[in-house]
Amino acid sequence: MNPRSPTNVPPSLSLARRQLDQWRHQQSGRKRLPQELWAKAVTLAREHGINQTARMLGLKYESLKKHLEAAPPGASGPGKAGPEFLELLPREMIPSSLECMVEWEGDDGGKLRMHVKGARPEDLVSLARGLRDGRA
Repeated sequence: MNPRSPTNVPPSLSLARRQLDQWRHQQSGRKRLPQELWAKAVTLAREHGINQTARMLGLKYESLKKHLEAAPPGASGPGKAGPEFLELLPREMIPSSLECMVEWEGDDGGKLRMHVKGARPEDLVSLARGLRDGRA
């Protein structure tokens, strides 16, 4: 075993590596990677990071980074899970005017923190939906 090879490779990266190797084997000369393979690489980079994905798939770091930056914020491929936690309180427990801290982490690792004062509950729900759908 190569001492520099990773020992715990996520199955999704192993599968994508095999698919890329098969595509490369079928090609003659230097051809551009098809868009669907770039889309798969972008999805994996969002999940596992650009560096690990580029190394495992044999892609150039900068090329993968450019494709990741060019992809729409909400585009993350099939089966992408929504937010892991969202707490909604019963209406009778919510004061008429709220003060709260909203924290959000995007698929690309970017973080947003906002202190909201005087908002109505329906405004916060609308904000959460906008963040989830990539419209805010």
